[in-house]
Amino acid sequence: MRAIEIREPGGPEVLELVDRPDPEPAAGELLVAVKAAGVNRPDCLQRQGAYPPPPGAPDIPGLEVAGEVAAIGSGVTSFAVGDRVCALVAGGGYAELCTVHETTALPMPVGFSFSEAAAIPETYFTVWHNVFQRGGLKAGETLLVHGGSSGIGTTAIQLAKSFGARVITTAGSEDKCRACEELGAERAVNYRTDDFVSAVREATDGHGADVILDMVGGDYISRNYDAAAEEGRVVQIAFLRGRIAEADFSKLMMKRLVHTGSTLRARSIPFKAGIASELKRKVWPLLGKRAVAPVMDTIFPIDRAASAHSRMEEGEHIGKIVLDIG
Repeated sequence: MRAIEIREPGGPEVLELVDRPDPEPAAGELLVAVKAAGVNRPDCLQRQGAYPPPPGAPDIPGLEVAGEVAAIGSGVTSFAVGDRVCALVAGGGYAELCTVHETTALPMPVGFSFSEAAAIPETYFTVWHNVFQRGGLKAGETLLVHGGSSGIGTTAIQLAKSFGARVITTAGSEDKCRACEELGAERAVNYRTDDFVSAVREATDGHGADVILDMVGGDYISRNYDAAAEEGRVVQIAFLRGRIAEADFSKLMMKRLVHTGSTLRARSIPFKAGIASELKRKVWPLLGKRAVAPVMDTIFPIDRAASAHSRMEEGEHIGKIVLDIG
């Protein structure tokens, strides 16, 4: 099979299209003929040598795929050869073939292209677990999403609105702010020119955000405490501005805040299967009606994986970047 290999830690240019042996499905696994694969920031971190795959995962990057089931391992009951699926994987997505545990695969939503379906798993699993399971977002509450124009952000806006929450976002340009508002954000704050803490207080009549989804870290951590409502929940999923920060923990105590965080890639198959089951019951009907859908930025052919990573790292994209595997 053709696959993208990381020649050595470095910039996008270290991604190479190579021939690799075809993988074989183990018990409980599907072998998926990959048609498209999502591109995510963890892929860039892996390429840089900062985010190695967990034990047992392929060294090939790629955390989400869409394609057709080409073969099944022993004991598989959920899918058959020829079924169209999209799936969360711990690695191996940038390739023509990828093994997937059947419990972390989901049927492709009807009417979606392979590229659209490949843009679903990583962001939807991440948002569902962090915003709804860990953050406990409920109808009528306010969600503050940092990086609202990202793949994670555009997904969080749509899902929160669909389940009855108000949404405020931050983004880095007026175009990105408009895109967030078109998706359903009540207010989008250009963090380059405006203070999101003041904006949140104003938009909520001083109440603050009940849940904050933060991928920025750094100095945002202390400011999140200022923007949070009493009994608020801050959920950390990344640290684009640094993982070390000073914060006034008296604010956390006085407001009775919960500051939690998670990573998904290294979690167990049963854990991810639990998220997949909830998504199938609660979110897949929304996808089937296109009440929610991935926002697509750019689709690159597999031999331009380096360009896809450059696009991601430039930070100008709105929504998802995807590789067309063919």
